[in-house]
Amino acid sequence: MAVIFQGVGAAAALASSPSNSFDSNKSVFAPRRSFSVRKGASFAVVRSDGTVNLNPKDRRAQLLISNAVATKADSAAASSSSKPGHELLLFEALLEGLEEEMERDPHVCVMGEDVGHYGGSYKVTKGLAKKFGDLRVLDTPIAENSFTGMGIGAAMTGLRPVVEGMNMGFLLLAFNQISNNCGMLHYTSGGQFTIPIVIRGPGGVGRQLGAEHSQRLESYFQSIPGIQMVACSTPYNAKGLMKAAIRSENPVILFEHVLLYNLKERIPDEDYICNLEEAEMVRPGEHVTILTYSRMRYHVMQAAKTLVNKGYDPEVIDIRSLKPFDLFTIGNSVKKTHRVLIVEECMRTGGIGASLTAAITENFNDYLDAPIMCLSSQDVPTPYAGTLEEVTVVQPAQIVTAVEQLCQ
Repeated sequence: MAVIFQGVGAAAALASSPSNSFDSNKSVFAPRRSFSVRKGASFAVVRSDGTVNLNPKDRRAQLLISNAVATKADSAAASSSSKPGHELLLFEALLEGLEEEMERDPHVCVMGEDVGHYGGSYKVTKGLAKKFGDLRVLDTPIAENSFTGMGIGAAMTGLRPVVEGMNMGFLLLAFNQISNNCGMLHYTSGGQFTIPIVIRGPGGVGRQLGAEHSQRLESYFQSIPGIQMVACSTPYNAKGLMKAAIRSENPVILFEHVLLYNLKERIPDEDYICNLEEAEMVRPGEHVTILTYSRMRYHVMQAAKTLVNKGYDPEVIDIRSLKPFDLFTIGNSVKKTHRVLIVEECMRTGGIGASLTAAITENFNDYLDAPIMCLSSQDVPTPYAGTLEEVTVVQPAQIVTAVEQLCQ
C-alpha cells in the first residue's frame, strides 16, 4: 500500500503544487456493499417537497441557490424545464461533485470497499475508476480500521482522500482511527500535519434493513474533538457540501441518508460550494422554529403544509452543519419565534437534539417563551418489521401535534 500511495503522490506532485498547499474543500465517498444497489430503471423520483413521482419527466419548479430561502407557501410552480441548470438525483450530485474535484485537484483520491470498477453499492463512484485509474480510486479489502487509517496517513502526506463507508455503521470498526488519529493529529503534532480527509457514506433508517444497517451514528462522532460534521439533504447541498468538504483542511464526516439517494432536483451548471458551517433557511415563518436535518427535513415540510392549513406559520431550518452548529442563524430565528422544536432521526439519549437543546438553552434561554421540544427516534435497535420500524422514527403527525402544543 505504501508503494501505491507513493505512486499517487508522485503523479499528484507532477501535476500540482506542493503537498500542503491545496485548496480546502474536497471530499467524496462511495457506498460499500452490493446488497442495496439501486437500478436506474426502477428509481422513484422523490422531490424536495417530499412528494414522490414515478415520472422522470415531471420537473421541479424551483431552482435552489446557495443558502436558499424557500417561499412561505413552498409551492411548486409549473415546469422548470426553462430554468438554467440540470436535474440530478442526489447520488448523481455527489458523484458529479466528487468527479469535478478529482479533475480539479490530482491530490484527491477515493478508497473503500467496491468503490472501484463496481462503482460503489449506491453508485456514488460509478465510472471514476475507469476515468482516473486504480491508483486514485482504490478498492480495499473489508477492513474499515485498516483503510481508514491508510486514508488518514495519506492525508498526512499531502493527498486529499475520500474514504467511503459502505454503511456508516461499518465505520464503528474504524472508530479508533477516526478518534485517536483523524481528529487529534493536527493538535498532537503541534500543527505539523493537516488531515484533509473526507469520510462519507449512507446511514439512517432505511426500509427494513435491520438494526445493524439502520443506525443513526451522528452523535457518536460528534463527541470527537477536531472533526467537522455535515449532513446533506438535497442534491444541491449534497454536491456543494461534498466539494467544500474535499477542499477543507479539516477532517470532515459527510452523512448521507440511504433513503435520499433518489431525491431529484435541478442544480446549477456553474461551479459552487456550500458553507460547511452554515444552516439553510428552508421556510421562513413567525410562530415556531423547527430545526432538523437530513431525511427529517421532508417529514417536517410535510407537517408544515398541514400546519399552514391550521393557521400556523412555522420557520424551518435545515441545520446541515452538525458540528459546529450555526448558532447565528439558529439564534436569530429563536429571537423571532421564541419557540423551538427539534426534529431528528438520531436517538433521543445523547443525540444531536440533546446537544442542540443544550446550546440553545445556554445561549438563547431568555428569548424562549416555552420549553424546547425535541422529537427523536426511539432508544431501541431499529426493528426489521416495517410497521415497528416506522414507529421508532418521528412521523409528520407527531410534528403537527408538537407544534400545536408549543403554540398553545
